Amino acid sequence: MTLEILTSDTLAPVRHGFFTRRGGASSGVFSGLNCGLGSSDQREVVTLNRKMVAKAMGTTNDLLAGVHQIHSDRVHVVTEGTAAERPEADALVTNCKDIGLSVLAADCAPILFADANAGVIGAAHSGWKGAIGGVISGTVDAMVNLGARREDIKASIGPCISQRSYEVGPEFFEQFMDEDPEFTRFFTNGTEDRYLFDLPGFCLHQLRATGLAEAHWIGHCTYLDENRFYSYRRATHRKEADYGRLISTIIL
Repeated sequence: MTLEILTSDTLAPVRHGFFTRRGGASSGVFSGLNCGLGSSDQREVVTLNRKMVAKAMGTTNDLLAGVHQIHSDRVHVVTEGTAAERPEADALVTNCKDIGLSVLAADCAPILFADANAGVIGAAHSGWKGAIGGVISGTVDAMVNLGARREDIKASIGPCISQRSYEVGPEFFEQFMDEDPEFTRFFTNGTEDRYLFDLPGFCLHQLRATGLAEAHWIGHCTYLDENRFYSYRRATHRKEADYGRLISTIIL
């Protein structure tokens, strides 16, 4: 099956793609394009899937840089000599041509960044911990350090869990209130003492707070659309043993 690649007009003409699960060689609960090396899927199959992605992006698997994601604010600067490294971090930036940056997600928000004029790109994996912890502003700062202009950086949030599917408890809500009471606007009431959290809306708020040129969410809820997306929360609700990871990439 042909790979399905979602793109954003905001990031054009920079090459990029938010890949869905369609296509790929994985089977079972991972059926499709599982690109998570940390999953329990067969490693050779995941490697094959990643090679398909690299080919679709016009590079090789060796030049598809990534990180070992830990829900942090750490940003890795990728150079020609470090493309194969996978340090613990949740964002990558580079000004090197032909090196693809990639992040994985399965409900968290994959965010791609580009300053096409300066030739600087970035990619971030942002769950709620990363978003409130500063991974978004950290990515923008790292891009500026490489020569990007804050007012020329554009960003797009890929498929992630939507508010209607993201139920959280009162302890979660209180963490955000302790940070800033105005964050209440990213929550609506759920059943009993539960709330529904707007992850893409919160990430958009954090992006715009950095002063960049433009930011938007391309839409698509990973939880609700099983045919196109993997979802950690959906797999957890079904008590499945594991889940696939979606890949998002950008390359100069």
